[in-house]
Formats: sequence, structure tokens, C-alpha cells
Amino acid sequence: MARGNRKVPDINSSSTADIAFLLLIFFLITTSMDTDRGLARRLPPPPEKDQKLDDIVVKERNVLVVLINAEDQLMVRGEYLKVDQLREKAKEFIANPYNADDLPEKHMKNVPFFGDQRVTDKHVISVQNDRGTSYQAYIDVQNELVAAYNELRNELSTEKFGKEYAELNADQQKAVRMIYPQKISEAEPKNYGGK
Repeated sequence: MARGNRKVPDINSSSTADIAFLLLIFFLITTSMDTDRGLARRLPPPPEKDQKLDDIVVKERNVLVVLINAEDQLMVRGEYLKVDQLREKAKEFIANPYNADDLPEKHMKNVPFFGDQRVTDKHVISVQNDRGTSYQAYIDVQNELVAAYNELRNELSTEKFGKEYAELNADQQKAVRMIYPQKISEAEPKNYGGK
């Protein structure tokens, strides 16, 4: 047989673009993407039209100020703390188990499933950081404060309902939140010193 110049047949590529497009659509639809969720915070309601700014008075005992300086040092109520000590300090402040005079004031409130309870729902935890505070220190403080609320809610849920807060139904969770409402306030960063 004689070997001549044979022409190689062309591959039909007219539908290649269509197939690539369909694969792209398939992977976009089936792939989940991580999204930054941020920190869940509820803003206070706007003031009423006739309300003066002086009308809002918060007693000093109801406010826990958490200061973070530019060197990521933590100061709570005049004493330096490590981040891992903050959770217990916050839990003590939020719950005020012994009704101490220097912790948030308690008052009676009728709570579904619990009846009349002494609660500290007028408390506020105010986080104030320096402009030079690292983002990691800020997030660590926020995590510890949220963990304090979560632990208190879990303890109360386990004691009352025999299961953790996340396992409760919506009405039960609402009742637990009435006893331990999450109130974390964030002040605008300032220059406290340090770096």
C-alpha cells in the first residue's frame, strides 16, 4: 500500500461553546459559596420626634464598659483582664446572681413558661476599642461576649426544659431571651493610647 498524504478529518467543534456554557451554569448552581456573615447586632430604635436626647438615662451600674487599647489589652471595670477571663466576668454582670449593688439592677417581670422572674434586662455591655486595636482582638472580645450570653441561655434552658437553647421551640427561646436579652453596644473607636 502506498502511503500518501491523507487528510485528517476535522472535529466538529460547533457545540463546544454550548457544552462549556452548560457546564459553567451547572457548577455555578450546584456549588455553595462561603459568605461573610458579619456580627449580628440589633440597632436601637430611632428616637421619637418629640424625644430629647437627655431623656435617655442609663444608670452606671447597668453598664459594663469593655475597653480594648491599641496593644490589644482589655480593661473591664478598672481592671486588666485576659480575653479568656472576659466570659465569666460578663456572665456575672448579665445574671447578677446575688443581686449585688454594683451590678445591673433586677426587677420583676412575668415571663412565659417561667412566671414572675427577677431579670436584669436593662443592662448594656459597651465595647469601646482604640483605632489601633487589631481586628483579631476585637473579634475575640465579641466572641467571648456572645459566648457568655449563649452559656447563660443554655444553662437556663437545660435547667427549665432539660435541653439546650438551640433545641427549644421559638416560644421557649423567646422566653429565655426575655430573661437574658443580648445587649452589646459598640462605641466609635477612639485613641486610648498604646501604639
